[in-house]
Order: sequence, then C-alpha cells, then structure tokens
Amino acid sequence: MSTPAQPEADGGASRPADDREPFLVALGERVKLLRSRRGMPRRVLAETADVSERHLANLETGLGNVSVLVLRQVAQALECPIAELLGDETTASAEWLLIRDLLHGRDEAGLRRAREALTELFAEPSPKARRASRIALVGLRGAGKSTLGARLAQALGWPFIELSREIERIAGCAPSEIHALYGANAYRRYERRALEEVIELHPEAVIATPGGLVSEAATFNLLLSHCFTLWLRASPEEHMSRVIAQGDLRPMANNAQAMEDLKLILAGREPFYAKADLSFDTSGRTTEEAFAGLEAALRPALPEAFPKAG
Repeated sequence: MSTPAQPEADGGASRPADDREPFLVALGERVKLLRSRRGMPRRVLAETADVSERHLANLETGLGNVSVLVLRQVAQALECPIAELLGDETTASAEWLLIRDLLHGRDEAGLRRAREALTELFAEPSPKARRASRIALVGLRGAGKSTLGARLAQALGWPFIELSREIERIAGCAPSEIHALYGANAYRRYERRALEEVIELHPEAVIATPGGLVSEAATFNLLLSHCFTLWLRASPEEHMSRVIAQGDLRPMANNAQAMEDLKLILAGREPFYAKADLSFDTSGRTTEEAFAGLEAALRPALPEAFPKAG
C-alpha cells in the first residue's frame, strides 16, 4: 500500500497546547476513543494504517496537519467511515436528518428508549421470556466470564458456550490466526456468525463473549436483543493480574504501557458494557464469593430461570 507523505513533526509538536486547533483536538480525541474501544495499542493502529507512530501521536494530540489520505488510512484500520472519525452524522437523506433532529440533545435514558423502540420495530427481538433463558456475559478478559459462566451454567442446568471457541470452530483456526491471516473485518464476521448460530441452536444457554464484541454495533445489538446481558466488572489492576496469572498477555504483549492501554480499552468500552441488563463487580472476591454474589444478584432479576436450580 502506498503511503502519502507524512510530515514527521511539521512544527506542530512544539506548538503550545493552548494554540491547538479545536477541530484537530476533537478529531484526535475521537481517534483515541475509537482505538481504545477496539483494544488497539497506538503502535498496532500505526502499523495497520501504514502511518508512522509519531504522526499518529500528533494526530491524537491535535498537533500538526492531517491529510485526507491519512484520515482514510486510519479510518480503514479502525473499520469505520471517515465521517465517524469526524464525529459527524449522516446527511444522506431527509429521513436521516429528521431522525437526527429527534435524537439530538436527548440524554442517555432517552437514547436508550429510542434504541429499544427501534430494535423492537426492526430487529425482531426475542420475547422477554426467551431473553431470560440466555444469559450472555460481557466484559474484559480477566473479569471471570469463563470461570463464573461455567459455574452458572452448571447451577442452571444449561449449556455453557464460549463464543471464542465457536468462532474457532467455524473458522477452523484460532482467533489470533484469523486476525493475522484475514484481518479484523474477517474476525468480526466470524464473531457475528457464531453468535447467530448459538442463538438459533440454543434456547437456553450461558454465553461467555469476547471482550471486544461490543465494538461491533450490529453484533452487540443482536446480543442485546436475544440475551439477558450481564457485565462482569473488575478493577484494571485485577484484570491485569488475572490475565498474567492465566499466562495470556494479549493484547498487552511487548507493550511497556500495558496498564495504560488496558485502562484506555476499558474507558472506550465501558459505555457499551453499561448497556447490559445487570452489572456485577468481581473485584476483591474469591471465585466462591464472586459466584455466591452473582447468583444472589441474578435471582431477583431472572426469577423464572432459577427454580430448577433450587
């Protein structure tokens, strides 16, 4: 891929922060947010976009000049249209403009009601009783999705499904190999297909989802429509220590700023994890304590699911 001329410092890096162009500052924050939401360290985005890391750092801090070609490369690497980088909303039709006007200025509660109404109108969500018979666990790696999910499934007498294993089964290779061989877009397609198959084949299940599933809006909407979603939370420090204890450093391997990256990922995804029906903090708890607390939190939320569990 040919790379457009990239000014390494173009004088912007030495410019006082107060003199930065507000548009470029907002653009940089948007790039950083999208990158963290997708769990991409800056060096990975720079490699994927074929842009120097120094140039990307200037972009994220609102320094220097940014060409349209560089924006296109960054948008492609983040799998989003340039308009999303700019924070703009589509103006493709009169209907879009009217819808945008209706949503403009609404608070989170109002936007959630609008999304749920649109989901009911277009997505054909499962009836409430059907949603209650599938519990999907969301959250970062290290929150306890696999351990607590397996315990919960056993208590309910339901199958336990790790979506990452279903992705591997469908693709015929590990998720890391999908990323390496075919790219992030292919992985997200396999992820969506795996979730669709699980929903179709399992009327009752506890599903542990990959941490980044929420970054793909269509797949996350599918999950919200067909499953009772539970966000398993933990402090960044506990996430890190549990991942290290598992011997799995992805995506922090070879990264001297692992904790900073982890906090950025969590900050980018938290607004989406927060859309879950229920959240539960596993910080500072043993497995036994976490499961007891989780079961106690779920019983009043899903009374119809627990009689068979005693």
